[in-house]
Amino acid sequence: MKPWHGIVVASAIPMRTDLSIDYDKFQEHVAFLAANGCHGITPNGSLGEYQVLTDEERAKLVELAVEAAPDGFSVVPGVSAYGSAEATRWAQQAADAGAHAVLCLPPNSYKANADEIFDHYKAVGEVGIPIVAYNNPFDTNVDLSPDLVARLAEIEQVVAIKEFSGDVRRVHEIANLAPSIDIIAGADDVVVECLLMGAVGWIGGFSNSMPLVCAKLYEYATTGEVDKAVELYRTVHAAFQWDSRHTFIQAIKLSMDMGGRYGGPCRPPRHPLSSEDEAQARKDFERAFAVNV
Repeated sequence: MKPWHGIVVASAIPMRTDLSIDYDKFQEHVAFLAANGCHGITPNGSLGEYQVLTDEERAKLVELAVEAAPDGFSVVPGVSAYGSAEATRWAQQAADAGAHAVLCLPPNSYKANADEIFDHYKAVGEVGIPIVAYNNPFDTNVDLSPDLVARLAEIEQVVAIKEFSGDVRRVHEIANLAPSIDIIAGADDVVVECLLMGAVGWIGGFSNSMPLVCAKLYEYATTGEVDKAVELYRTVHAAFQWDSRHTFIQAIKLSMDMGGRYGGPCRPPRHPLSSEDEAQARKDFERAFAVNV
């Protein structure tokens, strides 16, 4: 498998009550995921609260992930940043640390145009490490449309796209317009649809808390056991929908706490879930955790 194939977990970062990072718990989590059906990890992604990490913390998480990853378990750090120079610097840091590929949003300080986006990825590509482009129009106000993905495919290092638009038609459109680009399911609540249509990977969040369930779902969806995939998916889908809400970090960390992992708090400006949201999330997660795989 290529490093961006399979279940590459968008890792949450364990914060202590004083909001410092528990690096020991993070490395233990890497080993746990590798032992429970996952194929890789993405530190410093959206779920990893990269925007509120210091440079030292961000670099250390990549280094510790590589150190903790067993053979065959990939590390695909997020290198997203406001500008191209900063994203390129993070890509170089990831490459120097031994990462296998990087996950990169378009420039996210303003709504860049197509030429600016192309040049951004071209600059990051000069590092030489494979790039998984990341389409998250909700957070960036930039949509990596299928036409634009086809243009990015001209950059040798752009090898895949994490598709988080929620529009499963994109799988067909990208496959037709940019056949060299691997499609990665980017939202947990459309993962089966994407996998059945040809996606070759899944960068999601609930694999942090229920990796065995996610591994079984991935197996069913990629080996033609469609009825089993749909049955399991329907049971966990209410939980997975929290991955597409603006409180997804708080929700996934709650699911980790409920599932015997450690999620912990989020750094400001994020607040904990409201009492109403937490009550509903707990119901949805309890149903998912009751699945016997």
